[in-house]
Amino acid sequence: MRALTWTGLAPPSTVVSRTTTTSTVTLRRLSLRRDRFCIKATASSSAAVSSGGVVEAVELVEIGERSKKWKWKGEYSVNYFVKDSPEEVTPASQTVLLVHGFGASIPHWRRNINALSKNHTVYAIDLLGFGASDKPPGFSYTMESWAELILNFLEEVVQKPTILIGNSVGSLACVIAASESQQDLVKGLVLLNCAGGMNNKAVFDDWRIKLLMPLLLLIDFLLKQRGIASALFNRVKDKENLKNILTNVYGNKENVDDTLVEIIAGPANTEGALDAFVSILTGPPGPNPIKLIPEISKPVLVLWGDQDGLTPLDGPVAKYFTSLPDQLPNFNLYVLQGVGHCPQDDRPDLVHERLLPWLAQLSST
Repeated sequence: MRALTWTGLAPPSTVVSRTTTTSTVTLRRLSLRRDRFCIKATASSSAAVSSGGVVEAVELVEIGERSKKWKWKGEYSVNYFVKDSPEEVTPASQTVLLVHGFGASIPHWRRNINALSKNHTVYAIDLLGFGASDKPPGFSYTMESWAELILNFLEEVVQKPTILIGNSVGSLACVIAASESQQDLVKGLVLLNCAGGMNNKAVFDDWRIKLLMPLLLLIDFLLKQRGIASALFNRVKDKENLKNILTNVYGNKENVDDTLVEIIAGPANTEGALDAFVSILTGPPGPNPIKLIPEISKPVLVLWGDQDGLTPLDGPVAKYFTSLPDQLPNFNLYVLQGVGHCPQDDRPDLVHERLLPWLAQLSST
């Protein structure tokens, strides 16, 4: 999820994609069953019944048991997860790395890991400052440092060309990593509601942010006062408040369950979480993705929930991305209706419907 905010039934999704025979944008309407969306993601339940069918979630216990530690720069402990495909590795098999958004961690991908690992090797990582990774005191969090972490992880741990799949600021970190990769470590990108910056100070000519800029600067000042920052952080991570925030972030409200709240709230109660929260909200927004995208020649799949209030479809970042399929031959984009800022957890069935065929097609090419 994107910084500052902390961050069912759905109509057919609108698709914006590049066809194989023309360079025009093709709009298609997809027929989706309108069943009731019901999910149970507790420690004892791993299946989610959605309008697209059954989505099998990895249990949190399994994520914990499979997680490993990697020392970044010989100093910082970074938590990661890996799950190999049970099938024999074939040319169609890919290696993917899942990168979460603001305030989230590896379990935010629990509804995607099993679907992906049926045919692919899946890595997931807790960015420094989140989840079970270190939250070092005095560390200055930047988009560039997360991108460097991703590239170092690919080089030292994964050691093979990898498709980066990110959500929100995780997407932006993947974009930066892909633009800076010099060793063909990045094979492709999947961006889920890509953020415009590490925090809302990334303006991008958005009148809403410009209007709020004096308030944002005031918040920056207040957050640098330890007592005020602590009081605000305690309010944000209160489970009831957090559930209300998440309800506004998700299109499918039924997926805002106790498990999701605990996934976000748990790491927020660990040592160093407050410092990370303040550093991220008050730090520089980072590189502009609009300037980085033209540097990337690898295949890119973009999925965007149209109910996203953090990076809305009518905002400059989303408008830029939705224009790309008609301009760049390596881009495909799908707009998912009724979906919020975290499509992979909000409507995993719609994400898999687009992601899995794209991965298969990438293998064939």
